[in-house]
Amino acid sequence: MIRDHKLSHTGESASSEKLPGYASRRLFLLAVFFVVAVVLVGRAAQIQVFDNAFLNDQGDKRQVRNVKIATSRGMIMDRNGEPLAISIPVDTLWVNPKKIIKQPEAIPVLAAALGVPVEKLTQQLLKRKKRGFYYLQRHAKPSLVKRVMALNIESVHKLREYRRFYPDGEVSAQIVGFTNIDDVGQEGIELAFNKTLTGTDGMKRVVLDGRRNVVESLDENKEEDVESIKEMIPGESIRLSIDRKIQYLVYRALKKAVTKNKATSASAIVLDVHTGEVLAMSNYPSFNPNHREGQKKAFYRNRVVTDVFEPGSTMKPFTVAHGLMTGKYGPNTMIDTYPGYYKVGRLLVKDFRNYDQIDVTEAIKYSSNVAMTKIALSTSPEKLWTLLRKVGFGQATDILFPGEVKGTLRHFGGWRTVDHATLSYGYGIAVSALQLAKAYLVIASDGRFKPISLLKLNKAPKGEPIIPQQVAQKVRRMMETVVMASDGTGRRASVEGYVVAGKTGTAKKAAAGGYSKKSYFSVFSGMVPASNPELVMVVMVDDPKGEEYSGGRVAAPVFADVMKSALRILGVAPDGLPENQRIAQGSD
Repeated sequence: MIRDHKLSHTGESASSEKLPGYASRRLFLLAVFFVVAVVLVGRAAQIQVFDNAFLNDQGDKRQVRNVKIATSRGMIMDRNGEPLAISIPVDTLWVNPKKIIKQPEAIPVLAAALGVPVEKLTQQLLKRKKRGFYYLQRHAKPSLVKRVMALNIESVHKLREYRRFYPDGEVSAQIVGFTNIDDVGQEGIELAFNKTLTGTDGMKRVVLDGRRNVVESLDENKEEDVESIKEMIPGESIRLSIDRKIQYLVYRALKKAVTKNKATSASAIVLDVHTGEVLAMSNYPSFNPNHREGQKKAFYRNRVVTDVFEPGSTMKPFTVAHGLMTGKYGPNTMIDTYPGYYKVGRLLVKDFRNYDQIDVTEAIKYSSNVAMTKIALSTSPEKLWTLLRKVGFGQATDILFPGEVKGTLRHFGGWRTVDHATLSYGYGIAVSALQLAKAYLVIASDGRFKPISLLKLNKAPKGEPIIPQQVAQKVRRMMETVVMASDGTGRRASVEGYVVAGKTGTAKKAAAGGYSKKSYFSVFSGMVPASNPELVMVVMVDDPKGEEYSGGRVAAPVFADVMKSALRILGVAPDGLPENQRIAQGSD
């Protein structure tokens, strides 16, 4: 008992000795927990109450953004790789209306930098006060961008875009066309090949501050400041068949012809005989695609492709070809055109003068309507219609150019005798300059029909024979007399050192109740060198109002003006030099 009592007393004493140390530790821990709790509560109060506005602002400034990487549109080049359309980088200014409305003091400063009235800018921003994006100036000048960004207005930013630039301006404008401010093709090649030329914009993810500067990388293991989401793919470039130098020659010659002859407009096209490629296609008046403000939209049209006219006497080589193909006629077959006119029903077909007895070659040289009418009416309407269809009249050329017209060639089943007659000398049919050039290409190619191309070809097409080779060559030799003979109607198309084969045309323009006696289409279609043609060219001048109006005096000089330089540029050897000069030239 005494032992037990001692043990109990001893244990109680030990417990009493440990109590002060335990209590102090307990109190210390409680104090630590209390202090931490107070700090956390205080920090929470600071964040939720006192620093709320500051942190919201910082959150707006530091945001993750998916940013578009603008890609450039593909180039348009001529056949030699010279640029006809290129994309240049530009900056666009934009603003966040939601934010700048809360900074009213910044609006007058911004308006002054932009050069716009404060009231106008304020109204524009108020209309969009719930939006986060509004263009201030698309494709702004560098000086303007520098001036605006120097204001350091947090809600104003710049964006990289691309703008089209056309080095040749109005010279190639109606072929190349143009894009709108969003870089989408609107006319010409830009429209026709918009899908090919348009690239795919890329995308990157970045963290931006209030000035849209990258402030940190999303991936700490990467050294760069962005994370690529989608790769940028530039647009494909296109190489046209156009020769920039020849294109300029054509444009210059057309401008000269329109000015000299006080014409409404003029159009021309040059084809490579071997490939069917378009080396030049031009119209005047034109427009500057780099500065379109205030320019007439009618000038945007590529009239070589989109406009039609009655070809007049330029149709006669096909009437002659048809006559030769029947076997009834040859170059020396005589035709009686006396007394200079011929009656077909109510129609009186007239010649410029009475040519009396002439052969088929002279009929081409003098451009006799009476002779053509007699050839046509002595042959089958169906076969004439078939030939004209085969060389491309009355149907699209499939050149892939926007707005191309088919022209008009009525089916022979609906022809009257008068229609058969007038068609032989180019009335009652509507053609484009492109179609007429394509048809003459058949004669220049020894009777082979070839497709036309506005894109540079790697290989020349073989072509389909539709006119016997001998017939095409005979017609070509007859056409030489139009230009090379001293009394031919196309003498002004001659090119020194070369033999030219061609045909003039002067067609009255349709008017109310019939045809005008004062308005004409002046046309010349030709090929050179005639012995082995390299180039075909068609020129059409619309409504010349000067002293001259005939195709031989108005359109033919345009052909000569262009070809005397184009043949030299292409290195085409002369075929019209005297024999001793040819030898001397060959030795060089």
